[in-house]
Amino acid sequence: MSDNVSGGAPTRAAVILPWEREAVSDSRRSAEARLAEAMGLTASIGGLVIVHSAIMPLRHRRPSALLGEGQVEMVHADLKAHEVDLVVMDTALTPVQQRNLEKAWGCKVIDRTGLILDIFGERARTKEGALQVELAHLDYQRSRLVRSWTHLERQRGGFGFLGGPGETQIEADRRMIAVRMAKLKREIEEVRRTRGLHREARRRTPYPIIALIGYTNAGKSTLFNALTGATVHAQDQLFATLDPTMRTIALPSGRPAILSDTVGFISDLPTELVAAFRATLEEVAAADVILHVRDIAHPDTAAQKADVLGVLDAMVRDGALDADWPRRTLDVLNKADLLGGVSAVPGLVEGGAAVPISALSGEGLDLLRAAIDERLASAKEVASFDIPSSDGATLAWLYRHGEVLAREDQEEAIRLTVRMLPADRARFEAMTGAGA
Repeated sequence: MSDNVSGGAPTRAAVILPWEREAVSDSRRSAEARLAEAMGLTASIGGLVIVHSAIMPLRHRRPSALLGEGQVEMVHADLKAHEVDLVVMDTALTPVQQRNLEKAWGCKVIDRTGLILDIFGERARTKEGALQVELAHLDYQRSRLVRSWTHLERQRGGFGFLGGPGETQIEADRRMIAVRMAKLKREIEEVRRTRGLHREARRRTPYPIIALIGYTNAGKSTLFNALTGATVHAQDQLFATLDPTMRTIALPSGRPAILSDTVGFISDLPTELVAAFRATLEEVAAADVILHVRDIAHPDTAAQKADVLGVLDAMVRDGALDADWPRRTLDVLNKADLLGGVSAVPGLVEGGAAVPISALSGEGLDLLRAAIDERLASAKEVASFDIPSSDGATLAWLYRHGEVLAREDQEEAIRLTVRMLPADRARFEAMTGAGA
C-alpha cells in the first residue's frame, strides 16, 4: 500500500454512497446497511481513519461527475470541513467521473472496485492469490492510465490507489501492462496445473471435500478453526481470508474429510475479481458438501444469502459449477450466540435444511458434524463385491474407502457389501474390473 496510508499520520477518509432508489437491484438491503458495509471495507485498510460519511440520493447518474453540481459542492464543503484526504465512492466510477471529482474536491477519489482491489492486494498470501489479484488490478487499470502502477516493484501489498507519484506515459504503460498481463496469465496457468495435480491426488486418496462459502465476515474462518483446530486468521474484519486454506478433519463416522476455507462473497463484487478468484470457486465446484455459512444475526442476512446464491448461479451459467449444487449445500446459521443461543434460531430459517451454530462458543458444532456425515452418507451408493480371499490389498482398499455394511466369508472369496461415494465406486470398478 502507498506510503501515505501505511506510515505516518493516519489518512483522513470519507465514505460517500450514491443511492439510486429506483435503480436499486436488491430492495432487501437498505442504504444505511450498504453504507455501513462500505465503511467496514474502508476501515479494514490500515492507516485510514473515517472522519465523514454520507448518503447522496441520485435521480440519475451524471456522465461528468456522477453527482449533480449542487451535490458536488455540498460534499466539497463537508470534505473541507473535515480535512479529508481520501474519498471512497461506494459505486463504480468511470475514469472521467473519478478525475472530475478529484479536481472538484481537491483530494484523491477511489471507487468500490479500486477499494476492494486494494484490500485484496494487501492480503493475498498464496502465489496464485497474489498473481490473480495483480492481474485483476491491471485489467482495471487499463482504462485508468492516468494512475501510476509502480506497485509492480512494491515491497508491500496494495496497489497505490490511495496514493501514487502521479501521471505516467500512457502508451508506455499500455505496452508494459500488456506484457505484464501476458506473463501473469502464463504463471497463473502453471500454478493452476500444479493445483490440479494436487486436487487429483486428493481424489486418489480420496477424502470427501467440504467447502465453506458465505458472505464476507460471516464467520467462516472461525468455524474452520473450530472444526479443525487450526489457527487460520480470523477476526471481525471484511475479507480477513483471501486464499483457499485446507485441513483434514475427522467426522463422527470416523472417516476423514478435507475442509476448505474460502474468500467471502460480497455484493457487487468487481467482475475482475470474480474471474480472479477462480481458485476458490474451483474448490467449491469440486466439493462433496458445500457449507453456506451465514451470519444469522446480521440485519441483511437474507440479502447476503441472495448475493452468495447469485454468484453460484452465475458459475452454473458459466459451466464452472454443476446445476445440482443445491443438493450438496447445507445452510449453517452462524453467530447464534448473538440471538440467545442455538435454540432461538430455528424460527428464523426461511425453509430448507439448516443447522444453527455458534462457531465462537462451539454450540451446535456436534450437530453440524453429524449433519455433514449424514449429507455425505446420502450421496453414497451401496454395492456388493466378491473379492478373492487371498487379495488382502483390495479388501483393505474397500475398508479404507467405504463403509462395510456386511461381510460374508465364502470358501474362495469374501463378499463385501459397502456404502461408498459414487467416485470411489467408479474408481474401484475401473481399477479391478469388479461388478456389483
